[in-house]
Formats: sequence, structure tokens, C-alpha cells
Amino acid sequence: MHSDARPPLGLTIGAILGLLFLHLPILLIFLYAFTTEDRSYQFPPPGLTTKWFAVAWNREDIWPPLYLSLRVAAISSGMALVLGTLCAAAMARARFFGRDTISLLVILPIALPGIITGMSLRSAFAVADIPFSTWTIVLGHATFCIVIVYNNAVARFRRLGASMLEASADLGANSFQTFRHVILPNLGSALLAGGMLAFALSFDEVIVTTFTAGQQSTLPIWMLNELVRPRQRPVTNVVAIVVFTATFLPILAAYYLTRGGEETAGGGK
Repeated sequence: MHSDARPPLGLTIGAILGLLFLHLPILLIFLYAFTTEDRSYQFPPPGLTTKWFAVAWNREDIWPPLYLSLRVAAISSGMALVLGTLCAAAMARARFFGRDTISLLVILPIALPGIITGMSLRSAFAVADIPFSTWTIVLGHATFCIVIVYNNAVARFRRLGASMLEASADLGANSFQTFRHVILPNLGSALLAGGMLAFALSFDEVIVTTFTAGQQSTLPIWMLNELVRPRQRPVTNVVAIVVFTATFLPILAAYYLTRGGEETAGGGK
């Protein structure tokens, strides 16, 4: 029976306190991007200014890490869309011995601590004598980006059902026509959501990147170094706003694309 009764006051207060606990630190990041104090997080700020946005724009050491982060996130997401979709198609449409075990192995990287993934990849690169480059970072990020896309795609494949594919074949469509006119329209939003979420997670990844980047610096690594050896603290907060925007918008889009279905947008990283 549907009820319009309001929740108890204590439950409402608890929910508000929980939301404040989760999001108040983010609001502080935004606040200290406008402070006039450049060496400490004095509260309340002694004054407010927008000059740090111009300072950050003119800091030449910010742009290479930003470009590297964007490049790595784009390539990792592209790889994940291809490999994650193929894995999902195999798991959802085929029945074979060891299928559940292989499915577990596909999603295992998202459950492993990032430091374990990073150490194992670094060891593998050392054994194979592979020098650190953009591609070593991409390979590290792809380990969890593939899982994100896989989770979205496999759930949508399971909802698609075999009857639609059989009907397409009965009507004379070949495999490519079935993929283009039946599978892709039904799979599109799930893949787009998975790709966006993979991009967001790759863009702000720190732990795996630390083990696979060598002397390179992505934007999150640059931020970490700036916090350890601060020069202009508010600039780091300005960059944090950029990272927040670059990750929040794809996650928000992925939420709206998948909220009406049963597919999983991924998580745990």
C-alpha cells in the first residue's frame, strides 16, 4: 500500500548529517579556490578572490599533466569499449565449461586493491623490459575500465534476449545487419554510460598510475605532489575543481542513461 507519510524527524536529520559528511569537504575545496591566503587553509578565509584561476591558467606545469590525463582516459575508455563489449557478448550469448570462472576473472580487477594491481603491473613491465610510457599507464587503467564497460554491457545483453536476434535472422538479416539495427540500438546507452564512467575513473586514478607512470605525471599525480610540496595552495584547489567537473559530469550522464534499466554502472574503484 502506497503511503505519503513523511519519514521520522530523526531519520531526516540523520540523512542530512550523512549528506553533509559526504559533501562538505567538496564544498571546502571550492571555497579555498577563492581564498586570498596562499599558504594555509585558514577558516574562514581572510578574503575572497578569483585571481587563482588566472594563475592556474598561466602555470605551464599544469598543462602537460592535464593533456596526459585526457589522452590516457580517452585511450583507456576506447579500449574498454571494444574489449569490454566483446567479453560481455561472449559471457551473455554463449554457454561453455568454465564460463562462471572466466566471468569472475573478468570482474576481479575492480575488486582488487589498486596497490596490488599497480605492483603486479610494475613487476610485469620490469620482467618484460617494457619502458614506462603513456601506454603503460593506459594498460594499467584499462584493467578496471574494461570491467566498468563489461558490467554495463553484460546486463543489457541479458535483457536483450535471444528471441530478438532469432527474429532478425528469420527476417533475412545477416550478422552485421543484426548488430547494426538490433543489438547496437539496444546496447548504445549502456555502452555510452560505461564509456563515460570509465573515462571519469581513469581521469582521476592515482594509485595504479603511481606504479605505471615512471617519471610522467598525470593531473592527479601533479595535485598530490603539490599538496606535499605546496607552492600556491589555492591553485591546487582550482585544479581540483577541474578534476571534479571532468569526473562528475560523465558520472552524472551515466546515471541518467542507466537509471531506467537494470544495468550496472560499475563501481568499487
